[in-house]
Amino acid sequence: MNIRDLKYLVALAEYRHFGKAAQACHVSQPGLSMQIKKLENILGLQLIERTNKLALLTEHGQTIAKQASSILNQVDEMFAFAQSVKDPFMGELRVGIIPTLAPYLLPHIMPPLIKAFPNVSFYLIEEQTAVLVEKLQHAKIHAAILAMPISESHFSSAILFEEEFLLAVPKQHAFTKHKTIKQLDLVGKNLLLLAEGHCLREQALALCEKMHATETHGFQATSLETLRHMVAAGVGMTLMPKLACKTTNRVSYIPFSAPKPKRTIGLYWRSGTAKQPLFVEIAKKLRSTMPEAFHF
Repeated sequence: MNIRDLKYLVALAEYRHFGKAAQACHVSQPGLSMQIKKLENILGLQLIERTNKLALLTEHGQTIAKQASSILNQVDEMFAFAQSVKDPFMGELRVGIIPTLAPYLLPHIMPPLIKAFPNVSFYLIEEQTAVLVEKLQHAKIHAAILAMPISESHFSSAILFEEEFLLAVPKQHAFTKHKTIKQLDLVGKNLLLLAEGHCLREQALALCEKMHATETHGFQATSLETLRHMVAAGVGMTLMPKLACKTTNRVSYIPFSAPKPKRTIGLYWRSGTAKQPLFVEIAKKLRSTMPEAFHF
């Protein structure tokens, strides 16, 4: 048994197909199949239910695959630790970020990060919160920029900034006459929201409940840009994070008077990772990079 065999098993657990798993592992399908069979012989257990189209893990196989994934994570951490001893601010860094932040935050923070950490190769992954949390748990990414808090308790984190929500309304809306708006002004109003899976949807729903507003039925957007276009078309209004408030002649953004609705953005990483000194410095750099209006 070796690390390669464990990688093959984990790939089969993910893809449930010998061909796709072999392609992901950069090996021939017969080679991967042979090594999995050897692993089964070594363990004395059937790990895979083989069919014409799929490779399904047996109950024992699922348990072994989870253990294999944990072992591979520890191996990765071992190599990362060895590298960090030589230089903690060097090497590849895979960072996840949620879609309601990525297009608006990354152009602002990446140039100073690249300049501050010239020996770090940043790889960015844009996904929804649940996907990024799973990737972080399984060491497929090193860190993630998420809206706080999250339920996972085995991560370390650092607060980066606070971002207030503004009310986005069509230019002809009556609210545009006001410089600010009170949360009570939304009592009984309908708001356009993002679709299921976006953490911003859950935050907006919580704010709607607090403001006694409701969701506009019959429409859920897949992105903030879709929400913006719907507001511009006069379909309704929505809550828009400040970083996403692009200037347009068809949408007005109205700030709330105190208490301002807002979300807290943080950097998460696996507790105990050898890259922790790097994450601490990255968090410091990001806090200093954000404008004063975003400081917590």
